[in-house]
Amino acid sequence: MIERLKEIWLDAKQMRDERGLTLIELLVVVVILGIIAAIAVVAIGGLIENSRKDAVVSDAKQLVAAAKLYTSSNPVQPGETVKVGVNSNNTAISANTVSKGTEATPRTDSLKKYIDDMKDALNSDADYKDSYVVITESNGTYTYAVTLTSKSADYTYFAAAAPSALKRSAVKEKE
Repeated sequence: MIERLKEIWLDAKQMRDERGLTLIELLVVVVILGIIAAIAVVAIGGLIENSRKDAVVSDAKQLVAAAKLYTSSNPVQPGETVKVGVNSNNTAISANTVSKGTEATPRTDSLKKYIDDMKDALNSDADYKDSYVVITESNGTYTYAVTLTSKSADYTYFAAAAPSALKRSAVKEKE
């Protein structure tokens, strides 16, 4: 019995020596968690920004693909320039009566039947001010030049850019 009381006494004494986290240890844990959270927020913010830029590039590539579909059903005459797209200077592009387009007055047509509505991912999903492709025929080869301009920030993401220049690094936001 005395042995049992000694064991209980030693256990009770040991329990008094075992304490929980001190205030400083708890503070260190909170600071470490705060640093990890700050790093995560910055990393996620960059991913979101890159995905928005990728959406703008995707829209530009979609315009080129639609223009290629257009030229497969509506061949461009030798030496002709054609402007096809959705908007030009906030106005919907429609077919004009020019029989053979030149650089000064290109033949125009809408890509609405080849492409869905596009929204500017970098500017609250507003419509683009300009979203068109200029197609030029030269010696049996078509050249495509994409123009994509933001409506809300009035900024040109791509101005007469070749399809090979449509990259995320080329998309610059207005500062």
